[in-house]
Amino acid sequence: MYGCQQLLLNPDQELAAVLEFICTEANNLMNCGIYYARQVWFKCRRIIGKYDLEKEYKNNKHFQALYSQAAQQALRTVSESFKSFDGLMKAFRKEKIADNPRLPKYLKKGGLSVVSYPKQALKIKDGQIRIPLGTLVKTWFKIADFFIHKPSNLAFKDIKELRILPRNGCFYAEFVYLLPSITADVDSSRVLGIDPGLNNWMTCVSNVGTSFIVDGRKLKSLNQLYNKRVATIKVGKSQGFWNEELASLAERRNRQVRDAVNQAARIVINHCLQHRIGTVVFGWNRRHKNGIELGKKTNQEFVQIPTARLKHRIEQLCEQYGIQFVETEESYTSKASFLDNDPLPVFGSKPKGWMPSGKRVKRGMYRTKNGEFVNADANGAANILRKVEIQLGLDLAKVSRAFLTAPSRVFLWNSKKMKRRDAALARPAVSS
Repeated sequence: MYGCQQLLLNPDQELAAVLEFICTEANNLMNCGIYYARQVWFKCRRIIGKYDLEKEYKNNKHFQALYSQAAQQALRTVSESFKSFDGLMKAFRKEKIADNPRLPKYLKKGGLSVVSYPKQALKIKDGQIRIPLGTLVKTWFKIADFFIHKPSNLAFKDIKELRILPRNGCFYAEFVYLLPSITADVDSSRVLGIDPGLNNWMTCVSNVGTSFIVDGRKLKSLNQLYNKRVATIKVGKSQGFWNEELASLAERRNRQVRDAVNQAARIVINHCLQHRIGTVVFGWNRRHKNGIELGKKTNQEFVQIPTARLKHRIEQLCEQYGIQFVETEESYTSKASFLDNDPLPVFGSKPKGWMPSGKRVKRGMYRTKNGEFVNADANGAANILRKVEIQLGLDLAKVSRAFLTAPSRVFLWNSKKMKRRDAALARPAVSS
């Protein structure tokens, strides 16, 4: 399993010019490759081979402007995208996916693309990493290489690849390295169910007598502020208007979102390690954001929350620590009553006349058949566990009303749990 570490570069004027040049050349080279691959598809109905583009463009000026291995990687990225398109076409014909895939499109003219260097192209000198440039650059500008600082927490021998990432007027160095597998003391029969949402970004319930909510309101407010400021700047401007101020806003917001994803995933994994939980069940309906109708305002908030990225990050950490990750569809988990053991049909196959015994009476509150009140999202998380109860052979005896009524709330950028008094003010009141 590989990990990535990004380092924000603060280049001087000369280095910034070099970075912009190689990223521009990579973008131009990839567009050349896309053109050739599209023509092969249109005329021959054939997907370009892995090495065909390299043979075709080895004398191209954009190829020679880059270091040879970086140029090869750019063209292989193009061939891999067409190979993925071919795989999606086969899946579409077999009706495994709903949307008809489209050929890869051209990149933005004059844009910047990622430049990748394998480990063998890199050298370490005086604590800095030396990155070579192409033959044409040496001839034109008399520059053979450039240097960037190595992260202090990463050994050079562990680096497998280095990528230069252009993003919103900034440049990042992304280091790809091999993650060591960690043998954690966990038990696969101990399981945590996760119900994703909006204000309650993740509601988690386990079969070992724990429950908590990862708060999502701070992240939602960050998105709201970003949308408001962008709308203010774009007043009276054309639809495609973009400037340095918007790029700076977007980059700041994206960094906050990436940090939120990492922190939320770490909260879940730390909880699993603390309670020896060896299985994580994530409720997820594919394409659940497509065509969603929650009102214009809530639609915008919901679609902008990166729950899919959070799910993927949790899956990565589970793999690293030897924790089983299970994804299950979550249809009807919010409507059915866990305490009343309501049947949980799969979406599209609901039995005629099916009705839940309980009801969601208020925001955040669910009333069971016997009139008992529990947290609505905790009820959904418990039902997600029931979706895979037989499949995984789970024992859910410890998932009781006490843990569904008052889950503790954990805040991003403040991983400590709230005091009971503050928690009671922060979540919907429940009573019996």
